[in-house]
Order: sequence, then C-alpha cells, then structure tokens
Amino acid sequence: MGPGNLAEKLDERYTYGQYYQWDDDERWELIDGVPYNMTAAPLRRHQGILIRVSSRVEEFLRGKPCQAYFAPFDVRLPDFSEQDDNDVPTVVQPDLVVICDDKKLDDRGCRGAPDLVVEILSPSTSRKDIGVKFSLYERHGVREYWVIHPAEESLLVFTIGADGKYGRPQGYGRGDKASSSVLEGLELDLEEVFAE
Repeated sequence: MGPGNLAEKLDERYTYGQYYQWDDDERWELIDGVPYNMTAAPLRRHQGILIRVSSRVEEFLRGKPCQAYFAPFDVRLPDFSEQDDNDVPTVVQPDLVVICDDKKLDDRGCRGAPDLVVEILSPSTSRKDIGVKFSLYERHGVREYWVIHPAEESLLVFTIGADGKYGRPQGYGRGDKASSSVLEGLELDLEEVFAE
C-alpha cells in the first residue's frame, strides 16, 4: 500500500526503504522524501512518442557501452550522505533513461544520475517535470535532460555546463532533427517522433 492520504501527510517525508514496500499496483515517485502518485496510465499519444524515441535510442546504442531503459524503471538519486539505499529520499521513474556507467546498475534499477533523461509531458506531470525535476536532475548532475511536449510538438534539450548548471535549452519542433551532445551522433527526427 502507498503512503495513504497525502492530504494528511504533507509534513511527512519518506525514504526508498519505505517506497520499496508500497503496493505494486500503484506507481509512485519520491522526490526529496515527498511522494508523487503516478498510477494513472499515460495518454495513448504519450506512449506512441515514447516507443518511437526509445526505438531510435536503442537502435543508436547497439554495440555501444550505454544502455537505455524506459518506465517503469527506478532511478535512485542519493544525496551525498546516504550509504544505505533504504535511506535514499529520492526515486524517480523517468520515461526513458540512458546509463553509460554500468556500475550504477543493479537488479532494482539505477543508483546515481543517468547520462540522459527523457520526460514526455502530460497534463498531470508537466508542472513537476519542468519545475521540480529540472532542479532535481540539475542538482544530481544528469548530463542531458530532454523535455518532450506532445501538444506543442516540441523538444527542449538541456545540457549541463562546466558550472554544473543547465544552460539555455536547444529547442526543436516538428520537422527538425534533434541531436545529443552526450550521445554524440544520435539524431532524432521529430517528424517521425510526432507522427500519428
């Protein structure tokens, strides 16, 4: 069972140890100890975009050391102090992640920042993905963060700079070919991504 009635628990914080025991029929993310329910199924268009992006990334990664995973896939983001996974206050399930350091992978998913995170916005998650997760991924050193907006048929690519901050995003629209600086040589044809 999940954390129960969140309206009554706004002042409570949770850890990965508690998260891991919650009901498998519900999907949750935990950001700095605060639970976010993700149980509602994504829209059909969201899933179509995810399949097309995942297929292109997977094709690109063949024969390369990096690995791609799509949700549900737990990414634990420890702060510097937690040695025990059970104490980690943040676990997220991005739509797609690419991890190039296999030491970060274990049977439960990934511990530490992926190299690339892709989030596809939906009405119920857009505020969290653009605000809370942007800051979270920047703080933990996710090298590249892609935000796909299905309704606007756009993609924003944020890349971490030498100062550890995301700079001005590279914006792409339908008809453009988006490229990655982290996965050098990867191109994404947004005409194909947004095709129905």
